[in-house]
Amino acid sequence: MKNPTPYLNMRVLGAIETAEGDSIIARIRNVSQMSFTDEDGHPRRFTWKTIQTWYSRFKKHGVTVMESTPRSDRGKTRKVTHEELLEAVRAVLPLSHTGRDAGTPKKAMLYRLCIEKGLLVRSQIAPNTFSRLVNELELLKKDDQCEGRRRLAFAKPYANDLWQADTLVGPYIQTPNGPVQARLIAFIDDASRVCCHGEFFINENTDTLVVSLRAAYYKRGVPSALLVDNGSIYTSREIIQVCARVGCLLHHAPLRDGAAKGKVERFFRTVRDQFLPRTLDLSSLEALNRAFNHWVEEHYNAQKHSILGMSPLERFALDRSRIRFLPPNETNDELFFAEDERHVRADNTFFLRAARYEAPRHLPDRKIQVRFRRSDKDPGAPVIVYYKNERMGPARLVNLVANDRKPQPPAPAAPPPAEDPCVSDPQMQKPEALS
Repeated sequence: MKNPTPYLNMRVLGAIETAEGDSIIARIRNVSQMSFTDEDGHPRRFTWKTIQTWYSRFKKHGVTVMESTPRSDRGKTRKVTHEELLEAVRAVLPLSHTGRDAGTPKKAMLYRLCIEKGLLVRSQIAPNTFSRLVNELELLKKDDQCEGRRRLAFAKPYANDLWQADTLVGPYIQTPNGPVQARLIAFIDDASRVCCHGEFFINENTDTLVVSLRAAYYKRGVPSALLVDNGSIYTSREIIQVCARVGCLLHHAPLRDGAAKGKVERFFRTVRDQFLPRTLDLSSLEALNRAFNHWVEEHYNAQKHSILGMSPLERFALDRSRIRFLPPNETNDELFFAEDERHVRADNTFFLRAARYEAPRHLPDRKIQVRFRRSDKDPGAPVIVYYKNERMGPARLVNLVANDRKPQPPAPAAPPPAEDPCVSDPQMQKPEALS
Protein backbone atom coordinates (compact mmCIF):
# COMPACT_ATOMS: atom_id res chain seq x y z
CA MET A 1 0.00 0.00 0.00
CA LYS A 2 1.46 3.32 -1.04
CA ASN A 3 1.93 6.21 1.34
CA PRO A 4 -1.06 8.54 1.78
CA THR A 5 -1.04 11.72 -0.26
CA PRO A 6 -1.07 15.17 1.42
CA TYR A 7 -4.71 15.57 0.39
CA LEU A 8 -5.66 12.36 2.21
CA ASN A 9 -3.67 13.58 5.23
CA MET A 10 -5.63 16.82 5.26
CA ARG A 11 -8.95 14.93 5.09
CA VAL A 12 -7.95 12.86 8.10
CA LEU A 13 -6.92 15.98 10.04
CA GLY A 14 -10.14 17.71 9.04
CA ALA A 15 -12.13 14.88 10.62
CA ILE A 16 -10.54 15.61 14.01
CA GLU A 17 -12.45 18.90 14.33
CA THR A 18 -15.87 17.20 14.07
CA ALA A 19 -15.05 13.95 15.85
CA GLU A 20 -16.56 13.15 19.23
CA GLY A 21 -14.44 13.47 22.34
CA ASP A 22 -13.72 15.81 25.21
CA SER A 23 -10.00 16.15 24.39
CA ILE A 24 -7.82 16.21 21.31
CA ILE A 25 -6.47 12.73 22.15
CA ALA A 26 -9.97 11.33 22.43
CA ARG A 27 -10.97 12.84 19.09
CA ILE A 28 -7.83 11.46 17.43
CA ARG A 29 -8.59 7.99 18.79
CA ASN A 30 -12.11 8.20 17.38
CA VAL A 31 -10.77 9.27 13.99
CA SER A 32 -8.43 6.26 14.01
CA GLN A 33 -11.55 4.06 13.98
CA MET A 34 -12.86 5.74 10.82
CA SER A 35 -12.24 4.59 7.24
CA PHE A 36 -11.14 7.02 4.49
CA THR A 37 -11.16 6.45 0.74
CA ASP A 38 -7.98 7.43 -1.11
CA GLU A 39 -7.68 8.74 -4.69
CA ASP A 40 -7.68 5.19 -6.10
CA GLY A 41 -10.90 4.22 -4.32
CA HIS A 42 -9.25 2.03 -1.68
CA PRO A 43 -10.41 2.27 1.97
CA ARG A 44 -7.65 3.37 4.34
CA ARG A 45 -7.38 3.42 8.14
CA PHE A 46 -4.58 4.86 10.24
CA THR A 47 -3.46 4.29 13.81
CA TRP A 48 -4.05 7.01 16.36
CA LYS A 49 -0.28 7.41 16.81
CA THR A 50 0.16 8.14 13.09
CA ILE A 51 -2.68 10.67 13.13
CA GLN A 52 -1.23 12.31 16.23
CA THR A 53 2.14 12.68 14.47
CA TRP A 54 0.49 14.31 11.45
CA TYR A 55 -1.46 16.65 13.74
CA SER A 56 1.63 17.71 15.67
CA ARG A 57 3.59 18.43 12.49
CA PHE A 58 0.73 20.41 11.03
CA LYS A 59 0.35 22.56 14.14
CA LYS A 60 4.07 23.18 14.44
CA HIS A 61 5.22 23.60 10.84
CA GLY A 62 2.19 23.97 8.58
CA VAL A 63 0.79 22.11 5.62
CA THR A 64 4.08 21.89 3.64
CA VAL A 65 5.62 19.33 5.99
CA MET A 66 2.63 17.06 6.42
CA GLU A 67 4.44 14.17 4.78
CA SER A 68 7.09 12.12 6.54
CA THR A 69 10.64 13.22 5.95
CA PRO A 70 12.71 10.20 4.89
CA ARG A 71 16.36 10.40 3.95
CA SER A 72 16.93 12.97 1.24
CA ASP A 73 18.99 10.50 -0.80
CA ARG A 74 16.50 7.64 -0.56
CA GLY A 75 16.18 5.92 -3.94
CA LYS A 76 18.95 8.07 -5.44
CA THR A 77 22.61 7.64 -6.05
CA ARG A 78 24.52 9.67 -3.50
CA LYS A 79 27.16 11.08 -5.86
CA VAL A 80 25.41 11.35 -9.26
CA THR A 81 21.94 12.82 -9.59
CA HIS A 82 19.42 11.47 -12.03
CA GLU A 83 19.58 14.70 -14.03
CA GLU A 84 23.37 14.42 -14.40
CA LEU A 85 23.04 10.80 -15.52
CA LEU A 86 20.40 11.74 -18.08
CA GLU A 87 22.56 14.53 -19.53
CA ALA A 88 25.57 12.20 -19.77
CA VAL A 89 23.60 9.47 -21.57
CA ARG A 90 22.08 11.97 -24.01
CA ALA A 91 25.53 13.36 -24.78
CA VAL A 92 27.03 9.98 -25.75
CA LEU A 93 24.01 8.43 -27.47
CA PRO A 94 24.93 9.86 -30.93
CA LEU A 95 28.45 8.44 -30.56
CA SER A 96 27.20 4.95 -29.67
CA HIS A 97 25.58 4.47 -33.11
CA THR A 98 28.80 5.05 -35.07
CA GLY A 99 29.62 1.92 -37.09
CA ARG A 100 26.69 0.02 -35.58
CA ASP A 101 23.08 -0.58 -36.43
CA ALA A 102 20.40 1.83 -35.34
CA GLY A 103 19.23 -0.45 -32.53
CA THR A 104 19.45 0.20 -28.82
CA PRO A 105 23.10 0.51 -27.75
CA LYS A 106 24.55 -1.63 -25.02
CA LYS A 107 24.71 -0.08 -21.59
CA ALA A 108 28.33 -1.19 -21.18
CA MET A 109 29.30 0.85 -24.24
CA LEU A 110 27.41 3.90 -22.98
CA TYR A 111 29.14 3.64 -19.62
CA ARG A 112 32.57 3.41 -21.27
CA LEU A 113 31.86 6.45 -23.45
CA CYS A 114 30.68 8.48 -20.43
CA ILE A 115 33.92 7.67 -18.62
CA GLU A 116 36.12 8.42 -21.67
CA LYS A 117 34.43 11.79 -22.31
CA GLY A 118 34.79 12.81 -18.68
CA LEU A 119 31.03 13.07 -18.18
CA LEU A 120 31.11 10.54 -15.34
CA VAL A 121 33.81 9.31 -12.98
CA ARG A 122 34.26 5.68 -12.01
CA SER A 123 34.38 6.63 -8.34
CA GLN A 124 30.99 8.38 -8.67
CA ILE A 125 28.98 5.54 -10.16
CA ALA A 126 29.81 1.86 -10.66
CA PRO A 127 28.94 -0.06 -13.86
CA ASN A 128 26.23 -2.08 -12.11
CA THR A 129 24.68 1.06 -10.64
CA PHE A 130 24.78 2.74 -14.06
CA SER A 131 23.00 -0.21 -15.67
CA ARG A 132 20.38 -0.38 -12.93
CA LEU A 133 19.55 3.34 -13.09
CA VAL A 134 19.36 3.31 -16.89
CA ASN A 135 16.80 0.51 -16.68
CA GLU A 136 14.81 2.09 -13.84
CA LEU A 137 14.63 5.52 -15.46
CA GLU A 138 14.08 4.08 -18.97
CA LEU A 139 16.74 6.39 -20.35
CA LEU A 140 17.15 4.39 -23.57
CA LYS A 141 13.45 4.48 -24.45
CA LYS A 142 11.59 7.22 -26.24
CA ASP A 143 9.11 9.20 -24.22
CA ASP A 144 6.13 7.59 -25.93
CA GLN A 145 7.49 4.10 -25.19
CA CYS A 146 7.98 4.57 -21.44
CA GLU A 147 5.73 2.36 -19.33
CA GLY A 148 4.11 2.84 -15.99
CA ARG A 149 2.94 6.40 -16.63
CA ARG A 150 -0.73 6.86 -16.22
CA ARG A 151 -2.16 9.36 -18.67
CA LEU A 152 -5.55 10.75 -17.71
CA ALA A 153 -7.05 14.11 -18.56
CA PHE A 154 -7.60 15.93 -15.27
CA ALA A 155 -8.44 19.39 -13.97
CA LYS A 156 -8.66 20.83 -10.49
CA PRO A 157 -12.17 21.85 -9.41
CA TYR A 158 -11.26 25.35 -8.23
CA ALA A 159 -8.93 28.14 -9.24
CA ASN A 160 -5.62 28.27 -7.35
CA ASP A 161 -5.87 24.62 -6.32
CA LEU A 162 -2.80 23.97 -8.46
CA TRP A 163 -0.39 26.00 -10.55
CA GLN A 164 1.98 24.60 -13.16
CA ALA A 165 5.29 26.35 -13.85
CA ASP A 166 8.06 25.91 -16.38
CA THR A 167 10.68 27.75 -18.46
CA LEU A 168 10.62 28.41 -22.22
CA VAL A 169 13.59 29.41 -24.36
CA GLY A 170 12.69 32.74 -25.98
CA PRO A 171 14.08 35.03 -28.69
CA TYR A 172 17.43 36.83 -28.75
CA ILE A 173 17.41 40.39 -27.41
CA GLN A 174 19.99 43.13 -27.64
CA THR A 175 22.14 43.84 -24.59
CA PRO A 176 25.27 45.98 -24.07
CA ASN A 177 27.27 42.74 -24.29
CA GLY A 178 25.63 41.58 -27.51
CA PRO A 179 22.62 39.38 -28.35
CA VAL A 180 21.44 37.14 -25.51
CA GLN A 181 18.68 34.55 -25.62
CA ALA A 182 15.88 35.33 -23.17
CA ARG A 183 14.09 32.81 -20.96
CA LEU A 184 10.37 32.92 -20.15
CA ILE A 185 9.20 31.75 -16.70
CA ALA A 186 5.42 31.32 -16.60
CA PHE A 187 2.76 30.09 -14.14
CA ILE A 188 -0.54 28.59 -15.34
CA ASP A 189 -3.58 27.93 -13.15
CA ASP A 190 -4.79 24.37 -13.65
CA ALA A 191 -8.54 24.95 -13.31
CA SER A 192 -8.96 28.23 -15.23
CA ARG A 193 -5.89 28.14 -17.55
CA VAL A 194 -5.16 31.73 -16.52
CA CYS A 195 -1.58 32.83 -17.03
CA CYS A 196 -0.96 33.97 -13.47
CA HIS A 197 2.30 35.62 -14.46
CA GLY A 198 4.93 35.34 -17.14
CA GLU A 199 8.19 37.23 -17.50
CA PHE A 200 11.28 37.07 -19.69
CA PHE A 201 14.72 37.11 -18.08
CA ILE A 202 18.25 37.11 -19.38
CA ASN A 203 19.39 34.64 -16.73
CA GLU A 204 17.57 31.53 -15.60
CA ASN A 205 18.48 31.16 -11.94
CA THR A 206 16.95 31.07 -8.49
CA ASP A 207 16.83 34.88 -8.18
CA THR A 208 14.78 35.30 -11.37
CA LEU A 209 12.43 32.49 -10.32
CA VAL A 210 11.83 34.17 -6.95
CA VAL A 211 11.11 37.49 -8.69
CA SER A 212 8.54 35.91 -11.02
CA LEU A 213 6.97 33.84 -8.21
CA ARG A 214 6.62 36.95 -6.05
CA ALA A 215 4.85 38.79 -8.87
CA ALA A 216 2.51 35.83 -9.46
CA TYR A 217 1.53 35.65 -5.79
CA TYR A 218 0.72 39.35 -5.65
CA LYS A 219 -1.29 39.25 -8.89
CA ARG A 220 -3.33 36.05 -8.55
CA GLY A 221 -3.08 34.98 -4.91
CA VAL A 222 -1.38 31.98 -3.30
CA PRO A 223 -2.07 28.51 -4.78
CA SER A 224 -2.57 25.43 -2.66
CA ALA A 225 0.07 23.54 -4.67
CA LEU A 226 2.73 24.25 -7.28
CA LEU A 227 3.82 21.64 -9.85
CA VAL A 228 7.30 22.09 -11.34
CA ASP A 229 9.98 19.96 -12.98
CA ASN A 230 13.30 18.78 -11.56
CA GLY A 231 15.45 21.63 -12.85
CA SER A 232 18.04 23.06 -10.50
CA ILE A 233 16.16 26.34 -9.92
CA TYR A 234 12.92 24.50 -9.11
CA THR A 235 14.60 22.28 -6.51
CA SER A 236 16.60 25.03 -4.81
CA ARG A 237 16.35 25.65 -1.10
CA GLU A 238 15.01 29.18 -1.60
CA ILE A 239 11.93 28.00 -3.52
CA ILE A 240 11.18 25.33 -0.92
CA GLN A 241 11.46 27.96 1.82
CA VAL A 242 9.18 30.44 0.04
CA CYS A 243 6.49 27.80 -0.55
CA ALA A 244 6.72 26.66 3.07
CA ARG A 245 6.27 30.21 4.39
CA VAL A 246 3.11 30.90 2.38
CA GLY A 247 1.59 27.43 2.84
CA CYS A 248 1.96 26.12 -0.73
CA LEU A 249 2.72 22.46 -1.42
CA LEU A 250 5.64 22.06 -3.82
CA HIS A 251 5.36 19.06 -6.18
CA HIS A 252 7.95 17.88 -8.71
CA ALA A 253 7.00 16.04 -11.87
CA PRO A 254 8.66 12.66 -12.54
CA LEU A 255 11.96 12.71 -14.40
CA ARG A 256 11.61 12.95 -18.19
CA ASP A 257 7.86 13.38 -17.89
CA GLY A 258 7.11 16.76 -19.38
CA ALA A 259 3.55 15.65 -20.18
CA ALA A 260 2.79 15.71 -16.44
CA LYS A 261 2.73 19.51 -16.78
CA GLY A 262 0.55 19.42 -19.88
CA LYS A 263 -1.25 22.72 -19.36
CA VAL A 264 1.86 24.88 -19.09
CA GLU A 265 3.39 22.99 -22.03
CA ARG A 266 0.25 23.73 -24.05
CA PHE A 267 0.50 27.38 -23.06
CA PHE A 268 4.09 27.49 -24.31
CA ARG A 269 2.91 26.06 -27.63
CA THR A 270 0.41 28.93 -27.86
CA VAL A 271 3.22 31.38 -27.09
CA ARG A 272 5.34 29.93 -29.91
CA ASP A 273 2.44 29.92 -32.37
CA GLN A 274 0.78 33.25 -31.58
CA PHE A 275 3.18 35.56 -29.75
CA LEU A 276 6.73 34.86 -30.92
CA PRO A 277 5.90 35.09 -34.69
CA ARG A 278 4.80 38.72 -34.18
CA THR A 279 6.99 41.66 -35.04
CA LEU A 280 8.50 42.24 -31.62
CA ASP A 281 10.69 44.99 -30.27
CA LEU A 282 13.80 43.07 -29.21
CA SER A 283 15.90 46.11 -28.42
CA SER A 284 15.57 45.53 -24.67
CA LEU A 285 14.16 43.10 -22.14
CA GLU A 286 11.68 45.71 -20.87
CA ALA A 287 10.17 46.16 -24.36
CA LEU A 288 9.75 42.40 -24.79
CA ASN A 289 8.04 42.04 -21.40
CA ARG A 290 5.68 44.93 -22.12
CA ALA A 291 4.60 43.27 -25.36
CA PHE A 292 4.19 39.89 -23.66
CA ASN A 293 2.10 41.29 -20.78
CA HIS A 294 -0.18 43.08 -23.25
CA TRP A 295 -0.65 39.88 -25.28
CA VAL A 296 -1.39 37.79 -22.16
CA GLU A 297 -3.97 40.14 -20.65
CA GLU A 298 -5.64 41.36 -23.84
CA HIS A 299 -5.58 38.17 -25.91
CA TYR A 300 -4.78 34.93 -24.10
CA ASN A 301 -6.54 35.52 -20.75
CA ALA A 302 -9.44 37.43 -22.31
CA GLN A 303 -10.30 35.15 -25.24
CA LYS A 304 -12.76 32.27 -25.08
CA HIS A 305 -11.10 28.95 -24.27
CA SER A 306 -12.18 25.97 -26.35
CA ILE A 307 -12.31 23.59 -23.37
CA LEU A 308 -13.75 25.96 -20.77
CA GLY A 309 -16.38 27.58 -22.97
CA MET A 310 -15.43 30.95 -21.48
CA SER A 311 -12.32 33.06 -21.12
CA PRO A 312 -9.72 32.06 -18.53
CA LEU A 313 -10.34 35.32 -16.63
CA GLU A 314 -14.08 34.59 -16.42
CA ARG A 315 -13.41 31.07 -15.15
CA PHE A 316 -10.92 32.41 -12.60
CA ALA A 317 -13.45 35.00 -11.39
CA LEU A 318 -15.99 32.27 -10.54
CA ASP A 319 -13.79 31.21 -7.63
CA ARG A 320 -12.80 34.69 -6.51
CA SER A 321 -14.23 34.13 -3.02
CA ARG A 322 -11.91 31.14 -2.57
CA ILE A 323 -8.72 32.93 -3.63
CA ARG A 324 -6.22 33.39 -0.79
CA PHE A 325 -4.12 36.53 -1.16
CA LEU A 326 -1.14 37.57 0.89
CA PRO A 327 -2.42 39.67 3.81
CA PRO A 328 -1.47 43.36 3.76
CA ASN A 329 1.77 43.53 5.70
CA GLU A 330 4.89 45.63 5.50
CA THR A 331 7.03 42.51 5.98
CA ASN A 332 5.54 40.51 3.09
CA ASP A 333 8.68 40.97 1.00
CA GLU A 334 10.61 39.04 3.64
CA LEU A 335 8.67 35.93 2.60
CA PHE A 336 10.79 35.86 -0.56
CA PHE A 337 14.18 36.43 1.09
CA ALA A 338 16.86 33.78 1.29
CA GLU A 339 17.39 32.32 4.74
CA ASP A 340 20.47 31.02 6.53
CA GLU A 341 21.15 29.94 10.08
CA ARG A 342 23.75 31.77 12.16
CA HIS A 343 25.17 31.47 15.67
CA VAL A 344 25.13 34.63 17.78
CA ARG A 345 28.36 35.18 19.64
CA ALA A 346 28.66 36.22 23.28
CA ASP A 347 28.90 39.89 22.24
CA ASN A 348 25.51 39.60 20.47
CA THR A 349 27.03 39.73 16.96
CA PHE A 350 27.08 37.34 14.01
CA PHE A 351 28.74 37.18 10.60
CA LEU A 352 26.98 37.11 7.24
CA ARG A 353 28.67 37.40 3.85
CA ALA A 354 31.95 38.67 5.31
CA ALA A 355 30.19 41.39 7.31
CA ARG A 356 29.59 41.59 11.05
CA TYR A 357 26.10 42.40 12.30
CA GLU A 358 24.55 43.10 15.68
CA ALA A 359 21.37 41.26 16.58
CA PRO A 360 18.36 43.51 17.29
CA ARG A 361 17.64 41.69 20.55
CA HIS A 362 19.89 40.22 23.25
CA LEU A 363 20.39 36.72 21.83
CA PRO A 364 23.90 35.58 22.81
CA ASP A 365 24.88 31.91 22.27
CA ARG A 366 21.71 31.21 20.32
CA LYS A 367 21.04 29.99 16.79
CA ILE A 368 19.01 32.43 14.75
CA GLN A 369 17.64 32.55 11.22
CA VAL A 370 18.58 35.53 9.08
CA ARG A 371 16.69 36.51 5.93
CA PHE A 372 18.24 38.62 3.19
CA ARG A 373 18.18 39.25 -0.55
CA ARG A 374 20.78 36.96 -2.04
CA SER A 375 21.10 39.16 -5.13
CA ASP A 376 21.89 42.26 -3.02
CA LYS A 377 25.61 42.12 -2.14
CA ASP A 378 25.71 45.52 -0.42
CA PRO A 379 26.66 45.11 3.29
CA GLY A 380 24.08 47.77 4.10
CA ALA A 381 21.25 45.74 2.57
CA PRO A 382 18.45 44.76 4.97
CA VAL A 383 19.09 41.67 7.10
CA ILE A 384 16.14 40.45 9.16
CA VAL A 385 16.62 38.27 12.24
CA TYR A 386 14.16 35.53 13.23
CA TYR A 387 14.34 33.42 16.37
CA LYS A 388 12.08 30.38 16.77
CA ASN A 389 9.96 31.58 13.83
CA GLU A 390 9.39 34.95 15.51
CA ARG A 391 10.55 38.15 13.86
CA MET A 392 13.10 39.94 16.03
CA GLY A 393 13.71 42.88 13.69
CA PRO A 394 16.41 44.14 11.35
CA ALA A 395 20.07 43.66 12.24
CA ARG A 396 22.57 46.48 11.85
CA LEU A 397 26.23 46.59 10.99
CA VAL A 398 28.45 46.68 14.05
CA ASN A 399 29.83 50.10 14.90
CA LEU A 400 32.76 49.37 17.19
CA VAL A 401 33.45 53.03 17.96
CA ALA A 402 29.86 53.73 18.95
CA ASN A 403 29.77 50.62 21.12
CA ASP A 404 32.87 51.83 22.97
CA ARG A 405 30.93 54.75 24.43
CA LYS A 406 28.88 54.22 27.52
CA PRO A 407 25.17 54.64 26.92
CA GLN A 408 24.03 58.05 28.03
CA PRO A 409 21.23 58.09 30.63
CA PRO A 410 18.01 59.51 29.34
CA ALA A 411 17.64 63.24 29.85
CA PRO A 412 15.12 64.18 32.55
CA ALA A 413 11.81 65.30 31.22
CA ALA A 414 11.32 69.07 31.20
CA PRO A 415 8.68 70.28 33.69
CA PRO A 416 5.45 71.44 32.14
CA PRO A 417 5.15 75.22 31.74
CA ALA A 418 3.36 77.04 34.56
CA GLU A 419 -0.17 77.92 33.74
CA ASP A 420 -1.16 81.57 33.54
CA PRO A 421 -3.92 82.10 36.11
CA CYS A 422 -5.47 84.66 33.88
CA VAL A 423 -5.77 82.19 31.08
CA SER A 424 -6.90 79.25 33.21
CA ASP A 425 -9.74 81.25 34.83
CA PRO A 426 -12.71 81.11 32.48
CA GLN A 427 -14.08 84.35 33.95
CA MET A 428 -10.94 86.20 32.87
CA GLN A 429 -11.17 84.93 29.27
CA LYS A 430 -14.44 86.73 28.55
CA PRO A 431 -14.37 90.49 28.05
CA GLU A 432 -16.73 92.47 30.24
CA ALA A 433 -19.84 93.73 28.59
CA LEU A 434 -19.80 97.35 27.62
CA SER A 435 -21.98 99.52 29.85
